[in-house]
Amino acid sequence: MAPKRPTAPQRPGNPDPQRGRRSSSPLDHVGNGVKFLGVSVLSGVLLAGMALPAVGALGLTAKNTAESFSDIPDDFKTPPLSQASMIYDSKGGLIAKVYERDRTVLTAEQMAPVMRQAQVDIEDARFYEHGAVDLKGVLRAVSKNAESGTTAQGASTLTQQYVKNVNVEKAGDDTAAVLEAQRKTLGRKIQELKYAIKLEEDLTKDQILTNYLNITFYGHQAYGVEAASQRYFSKSNKDLTIAEAAALAGMVQNPSQYDPVRFPENTLKRRNVVIDKLLENKHITADQAKEAKATPLGLNYKDPQNGCITANAGMGFFCDYVRHVVKQDPLFGKTAAERKKLWDQGGLNIYTTLDPDKQAAAQNAVTSKVKVTDTVSAAATMMEPGTGKILAMAQTRPYGLDPNKNQTVVNLNVDAAMGGGNGFQTGSTFKPILAAAALESGMSPTQAFPSENKIEYPQMSTCNGTWKNTAKGKDRSVGNESASEVGPYELKQAMALSVNTYFVQMEQQVGLCAMKQMANKLGISQTSKGDPFAEVPSMVLGTLELSPLTMANVYATFAARGKYCTPVAINKITTVDGKNVDVPQSTCSQAFSENTADALNTVLLNVTEKGTGASLQLDDGRKIAGKTGTTDKKKAAWFSGYTPQLATSVWLGGPAGGVEMNNINIGGHFFETVFGASGPGPIWQMAMNQALKDAPALNFQTINIPDPAPKVDPNATASPGATPPSGDAANPGAVIGGITLPPGIIGGNGNGNGKPGGGH
Repeated sequence: MAPKRPTAPQRPGNPDPQRGRRSSSPLDHVGNGVKFLGVSVLSGVLLAGMALPAVGALGLTAKNTAESFSDIPDDFKTPPLSQASMIYDSKGGLIAKVYERDRTVLTAEQMAPVMRQAQVDIEDARFYEHGAVDLKGVLRAVSKNAESGTTAQGASTLTQQYVKNVNVEKAGDDTAAVLEAQRKTLGRKIQELKYAIKLEEDLTKDQILTNYLNITFYGHQAYGVEAASQRYFSKSNKDLTIAEAAALAGMVQNPSQYDPVRFPENTLKRRNVVIDKLLENKHITADQAKEAKATPLGLNYKDPQNGCITANAGMGFFCDYVRHVVKQDPLFGKTAAERKKLWDQGGLNIYTTLDPDKQAAAQNAVTSKVKVTDTVSAAATMMEPGTGKILAMAQTRPYGLDPNKNQTVVNLNVDAAMGGGNGFQTGSTFKPILAAAALESGMSPTQAFPSENKIEYPQMSTCNGTWKNTAKGKDRSVGNESASEVGPYELKQAMALSVNTYFVQMEQQVGLCAMKQMANKLGISQTSKGDPFAEVPSMVLGTLELSPLTMANVYATFAARGKYCTPVAINKITTVDGKNVDVPQSTCSQAFSENTADALNTVLLNVTEKGTGASLQLDDGRKIAGKTGTTDKKKAAWFSGYTPQLATSVWLGGPAGGVEMNNINIGGHFFETVFGASGPGPIWQMAMNQALKDAPALNFQTINIPDPAPKVDPNATASPGATPPSGDAANPGAVIGGITLPPGIIGGNGNGNGKPGGGH
């Protein structure tokens, strides 16, 4: 333990020179002081640390120096120091440490006393005895530099060095501004001197030293003594030994030259110089000095761990999503510049919604079933129904910058604006959105349509008129996946088999506007790329390019009995001093009635019991609901499914969207053709089995939807094959539950045609 530092001589009128403020302002007399000192002293202050040309060549006189000094404003402002921010999962585990400056600000009491004393002894041994200017040091430096013609001896006080560091901190990442702050010019020296005098007026010596130790750069991206202690010795500053504190203190003069990783011999020699200074100033004993100098350097170095790239368990993509939330949500600042400043300033503890157990389940599934070297990749998002909380976000390819290792920073789970790609066609996983619109409008869950094996797209109403089929060739029509799929079908059976023509005929009856409005209510107002989407019949077959996060939230709404909640990734943010920062809250609304939800969930339960998802039952036999989806040419395959407490959407395909998944090896297995149930389905199944282990098996609210009769007379339905809904739904142009039904009179212009998706 180092002895207490000697107290400075008492100044008149100030019984405690270390902690009390001076009774009069030095700036009150600075003009007279400058004129009195003139060239002999002030020139020395300014030129110590600079090569000494003839003073006259600089035009430096007492008069013009004093005037220049007086012209400098004295409102020196110290910015909040940028610090590292910590991002945590929902159980308090660290996801990542992110920073522009790796710094943890400490109070004086949190620093090792020997660290404080060592820095003073090597940088400015008379710090507690002089003011902003050390006249003895100035004269000594001027004399030595004049003799050598170099800048070997400096005379800046620790306070002046702190001023320079503040100017560098203010410059941030602006290289030109940093160089300007570090320039050894006459004007810069005058400015630093005045600001130092002002600081000595406003702050105690202990406060200046604490600030200095928190701002100073110690090399290897470590700013401040705490980051330096962690970087080089893997311990907190308060736990440093004399030898360790001396090593850090010695590095400040030249962090590159005294880099203990690259030049340990230099660091050791410099450390011993600091130890000698501590002994010389009687802050340690001879025995302590001898023991410290005999100690090896003893590095326990940790590489800088910065940013989402350091996140564990595949959490890097979610970490990056959190970064986008902070930088884009107006709650964190009115402008992009303000939000960036908050992020760069750091010092935040960000507590997120990510469940580490569910993240591990999702990550294990997407990396076990698909290899990083495969031509395709998988992505999965898990959400908590009824809250909007994102619980997991995983993908096969790791977060990183090295394409040779199949790394990527593109988050395939989210929209482009949030760090993702352009999304992927969703195939038949979009069909339940139309079903929700139809049921909400009053259509019976036993509604039958002829569902021929192949039909031309019929004319359909839109929000502003009519869509007309003007396509040529194969784009005029839509067919079912199998030649055996010939109707008529009712909803439950059509959803289970994913019959394309059934849903096109349902779409004609309900209208494109109603489907679009339901999609809007479920959070789909544009594509993942940010483009608006046109009202076209192929939309029901999943031609819109959307993200797994979007689709997971759609199915979370089904699980929550029609309650839609905007996605949220952050539970709470606090600053390092314990203050709460406002965070975005999920906004929830009833997208459709609980009765509609119960009918839809009954239909989607049938998909996993008797339909295309029947092979995806969970190990514990709990009830699951969901929908498979495969796009045109098998370029993307999906399974979106849920239990009452967890919704998960899994996508499988080429990251750029161009891989046709026919005759392909995925995860070491050969697939003749990939479908939603055979590709992403088993990934979903594995993830949900692990995520729901030991979780209670909850039941859905369902309704009785009888199975269709063995034969349904197609002539019993109205041309072009649809039985009109009864009651309010039959009212042309009616608005039922926020869904606009098609008007009785059709008119207007078409708006184009999309290519079909659909499939199983």
